[in-house]
Parts: sequence; C-alpha cells; structure tokens
Amino acid sequence: MTNYIHINETNKEFHLTNGKISYIFRVMEQTNTLEQLYAGKTIKHRDSFGHLIEREVRPSNNQVTGDHTTSLEHIKQEMPVYGTTDFRYPGLEIRYPEGDRISQFEYQSYQVEKGKKKLPDLPATFAGAEEATTLRILLKDRYSDLILTLSYTIFHELSALTRHAEIKNTGEETFQMERLMSLSVDLPTDDYDFIHLHGAWAREAHLERKPLITGVQSVSSTRGASSHVHNPFFALAKKNTNEQQGEVFGFSFVYSGNFLAQVEVDPYHVTRAMLGINPHQFGWELEPGAAFTAPEAVMVYSDAGLNGMSRTFHDVYRKHLISPKWSGKKRPILINNWEATYFDFNEEKIMELAADAKALGIELFVLDDGWFGKRDNDASSLGNWTADPKKLPNGVEGLAEKIHSLGLQFGLWFEPEMVSIGTPIHEDHPDWKIGHPGKNISHGRNQYVLDFSRPEVVENVFNQMDAILDSKSIDYVKWDMNRYISEAYSQSLTATKQGEVMHRYIMGVYALYEKILDKYPELLIESCAGGGGRFDPGLLYYAPQTWASDDTDAVERLKIQYGTSMVYPLSAIGSHVSAVPNHQVARMTSLKMRGDVATFGTFGYEMDSTSLSDEEKEIVREQVVQVKRWQPLIHQGDFYRLESPFESNTTAWMVVASDKSEALVGVYHVLAKANPAYERILLEGLDTDAFYKIDGAELARYGDDLMQIGLVLGGNYIGRAQDYWGRSMPGDFSSQLYHLQKIDKSEDDG
Repeated sequence: MTNYIHINETNKEFHLTNGKISYIFRVMEQTNTLEQLYAGKTIKHRDSFGHLIEREVRPSNNQVTGDHTTSLEHIKQEMPVYGTTDFRYPGLEIRYPEGDRISQFEYQSYQVEKGKKKLPDLPATFAGAEEATTLRILLKDRYSDLILTLSYTIFHELSALTRHAEIKNTGEETFQMERLMSLSVDLPTDDYDFIHLHGAWAREAHLERKPLITGVQSVSSTRGASSHVHNPFFALAKKNTNEQQGEVFGFSFVYSGNFLAQVEVDPYHVTRAMLGINPHQFGWELEPGAAFTAPEAVMVYSDAGLNGMSRTFHDVYRKHLISPKWSGKKRPILINNWEATYFDFNEEKIMELAADAKALGIELFVLDDGWFGKRDNDASSLGNWTADPKKLPNGVEGLAEKIHSLGLQFGLWFEPEMVSIGTPIHEDHPDWKIGHPGKNISHGRNQYVLDFSRPEVVENVFNQMDAILDSKSIDYVKWDMNRYISEAYSQSLTATKQGEVMHRYIMGVYALYEKILDKYPELLIESCAGGGGRFDPGLLYYAPQTWASDDTDAVERLKIQYGTSMVYPLSAIGSHVSAVPNHQVARMTSLKMRGDVATFGTFGYEMDSTSLSDEEKEIVREQVVQVKRWQPLIHQGDFYRLESPFESNTTAWMVVASDKSEALVGVYHVLAKANPAYERILLEGLDTDAFYKIDGAELARYGDDLMQIGLVLGGNYIGRAQDYWGRSMPGDFSSQLYHLQKIDKSEDDG
C-alpha cells in the first residue's frame, strides 16, 4: 500500500503527501513543540528536511537561556501559544486556576490510522481505509495535566487535508479554555491575495479579493450562525492566480456557529492563517476528566487556479461529507408555494397548485410557512407544530395523502429553533428562551430563539416534529432559521459556563438533525436560514442541499451562485425559478434566463404556476425535461467558472462530465450593448483530441479548438447583411445554454 504519511523517526519529522500535496512539520529540539516546515505542491520525501529550518539571530525573547534562536516569534508553528516568546495571535489559549495563560504543549507521541474516525457529536468529513490516512500527534502541557491531540487526515486522491484538535483534562483542577483553533498554518511569504465571501440577506456570497496587509485581517461571525455576512471560508491566492491557473490555498470550516477566519502577516512577511470557533465571548470549562473537540477545518491546495481549488472542495464535500444516500442520488425537481401564496392559502388552493405542478412534470410539492398553529403572519405560532384546521382540515397527513395521490412527493417547512410568544411551549417554559430573564431580550422577525443548549428543549421539539413526520407522509423538509442570537444567555448554565452557550446551541441543532435522520434516514432535508444565513459544510453533513438566498432574481443569482461555487458543489446550491416582477428587486427577466441560471443548482420553482400562460407553461415543461436529463452531469460533473459577474457584463460557467463525454455551458449577459465588440468564451476541461457536437450548431469542433478559441458568440452575416438588421434582438438579461456531446469524427455533418 502507498505510504501517505512518512515519518523520519530520528529527526521527528512528519510528511503527509499523496502525489498532489505535501505538508511537513517537525518536533523542535529545544522546546519540544511543533514547527511548520512546508505546505504546498507535492515534493519528494527524503530522510531529512533539516534544510528547511530557518534560524537566524534576531532581536527577540528566547525560551532557552543562552540560546538566541529559540524565539517562537520567529518560528513557523502548528499550534502556537501566545506569550511564551510569540506575540502573534495564538491557536490555543488556556486560563489556569492561578489566572495566568502560560502554556507549553510538548510532543509526546504519534499514531497513524487508516481511514478517518467520526468526531463525537460534530459533523465532519468521513473516509474509509482506502480513501484516507490520519495522523494523530499527542502533546502534553508542561505545567498541567492537559493533553492536546492534533489530528491530520490526508485524502489519498485529493489535494486536501483536514485538521482538528481535541483537548482533555486528565488532572484534578478546572481550567478555562478561551481559544482553540481547528487549524493554524504559518506560510513563509505574504505574496497572497485574501479572498472571501461576504454579503447580507438577499445578496449572499459576494466575492471579494484584496492584497494581504502587514498586520491582521479577518472575517468572522458573532451571530450564533455562520451568517449571511461572511461564509466560513477564505483563500490565499498568489498575485498572478486567476480562475484557470496559479497557486492558491483554500480553507473551509465544517461548522455552523460563530467562527473566526484570520490572517496575520508579521514584520518578516510570514503569513499565519487560522480557522476555528470565534474566541469572542467564548469560554469552556475544562473540569477534571472533561474533553473538548474543536470542529474540523479543511485545507485545499491548488496549482490550477481558483477553479482547481473549487473542484477539490466540491469533490471533498460530495464524496466525503454529504451523506452517501444523497451525494450521487437524483434530487427531485420541486415547487414551493411561498411566493405563490405567502401565508394566505387553504387546502383547496394548495391542491390546485399541486395539480398544476404535476401537469408540468414537477416531482415534489413543498408547503412552506403558515400551515401550523394560527400562523397568518410572522408574529405567531412558532414552536406550536400542529396543523391549522382552518387551512388544513384534514391535517398535514390528509394533505400529503392527496398530493401523493397525484404522483407527487410532499415536503413541509419547519423552523424548529424558534418560538413565538403565546405558544404553549413559550407559556409553559419561558426559561427555554435564550436571553437573561432580568434584561431586555430582542426579537427578530417577531420571534425568539429556543435554548438548544438544553437537551430537554431539543427533545421537546423533536417530539413535535416526530408527531408530524411519523405518518411517513413527508418526503422532504425545508429547515429554516430566520434570526440570529443576540443576548446569549442560558438559564440552565452557571455563570462560569455562559461562554459555552453559542457552541452548545449549535451542538443542539446538530443533535436534532441526528435524531430526525436516525429515525427517518430517507428524508431529504434542505437547510435554510433566511436564505444563505447558514450555508456551511457543517449543515451539508445532514442536509445535502441549502437554499442559497431568498433573492431569486436571475441577475442577482449570477453573483450569489458564482460566489457560492467557490466552495460548494452545484448539487448543494438551492436554486429556483420565481415569478416576475421579482419579489426582491422587482426586475423583469425572461423565463428562459431564470431557468438557465437555476439549472446550475438543485433546480425548482417558487411561483404560482397556475398564473402562467400556456406558452410559459410549455417553457416550464421543457425546462423540467431538460434538467432531468442533465442533472447527473450538473450534480456530478466538474464545474468551471469562465467569466465573472463581479468583473464583467458577461457571466459564463460550465460543467464537464468526469469522463469528458459531455458538457453544459451557461452564458449570461446582463445589459444589452449597442454595436458590441465580438465576444468569445474560452471553455475548460474538455478532451483536447475529442470531437464535440454542440446542440443547435451545424459544425462539430475539437476540444482544443473550443478551449483555445472558444465559443464564438458573434454571427457570420457574409452575403446576408439584411438578415443582420432584421435579426431578433435579445435585449437586457439574456442567456444561452450550450450542450456539448462527444462524438466520433465520422458523425460530423458540418
């Protein structure tokens, strides 16, 4: 078997490599702590990497008396600690019973394991013995009985590795852990741009790229969720890196709560990249015998540009994070009633919508918010998960039975983590609401957050949901979350444990997902948080698709879906066709463009289809047939971004089958231009020697031709100039899909 982890026992050096990536660190002689030596493109293993050690004498504090080269401020490290001669931000911070924060975690031993173990109570990537190898490094604190384990997993076929940390108190004293980052890596240069995804409600995942500065720059969340504002992802790309070429490191956090993604550049141009739980207002009591596991971080290296980084992330998450029940399984094309009815519906109206959806070829009908309690607006009933008899006289089960009788699957909306005033759960258990009982508790969307740090709250909500799901009539759940946590306080925790509320809360969310999926393993869940407010790898572990944004406008979605694809596979990106004028921006776009954008995602509809004209319904039928045919390609193929909506009036992307037998290209123009320049779209990922037939084109073309010359968007009007002036003008907001199929050259009729 190939050796993926090389260990130079004499030098105490560790080299993780798979022919694509190398990651090397060692145990330092004087301090017995871990020094980072190299991360990047694979290099050959050798008996010693001592030539990578850099130790010049610099003005500094030094740990070892008389030795002027033991300053950790000038050494690249695996898990840095502040104060013991390193003045940069640390990866670990412990407050001792005496009040100090002076730690020294020293190397003890290592262990190599085939495959990858499940993290306790946390989502994480998974891999069998033939897919990955894990290295565990055991460190012990010089000043206490705290044990720190650093885990590294390298995937055998992917240019990626994962990291997480675990700390255990094996002594008799209690400690306060104030910071434990999941990943810290020191890179020897600052020649990078910082790339991240930012936004707000209805404009999530906007791409931003800025040069690194000397000092600290970061993105984070303090909201109790990964948030609309920043995604738990960042990349460090060399200055000349673009979508198609150049070096880049990508970092992604498998977690759904508060996070910190931070880059610190020191005066000597060393770049420290960190990713983990946000230490702001975080604290964890480590009582005797207690242990804490930090969530997992994923690091990807690419020398094939941002597209190469993204394709690796897509492979990691499709193959090693999303449940195998769904990663390769066809997803149903759905229609959701929210923008069709909002809260104003009854069973008759729902059945009318469902019957029309069936006639259009749609496979799944989803009943959104408003079916429970007395929910006629957003000011009531959350936490009372019983059907409203006025709207559903036969209950959820009765409605589901009727929809199933049409030949459709049935889905239902829940917002399990929230509570409204006046509901039984709120009146019976006011202490189950997050917030201090003696201080103001803010509302968001007229709702409050249930204290999911309490197991009894999770159990209560599970029992309510279970009563609905137990009929076995629900095929799909849309799991929403529409407000952040502000006044983080739990009445069940002591004063010294209030720093644990945010993490315990998200652990409770994971626990509810686990309980539901343990009982209903075939249930398809789509996560949502007012759109993309909690679009992160943590939830993909449970819910294989996430509603990317409440903004369904096709033009806005170009940016949202382009940015989201930096990290997440198309099969995870919830994307729907909605009505116009668009409900978020009032823009008018064609049904064709709306469909062409939504095609590159999970695909569905968010509209009243009964209001469509016969011509529009025929377009919908064609879209449904088309997406059903292409879905395996879209969800399992290799995705390439070609033209960015953040840089141009034109957006283009494509997906290529893994065997390069077919491809689908989407080209979108936002505004029409007078007397435009000629335009070509260079394709990627094709077989250079293969012949490809393009739907609607007479002439087949070689793969190298399409990648070097591209799709020629201008027309040839030699001898027919009059046709040019009489041609159909696409106008603003136009799009075109190009389907390519590999053929034998003998089949070419051009």
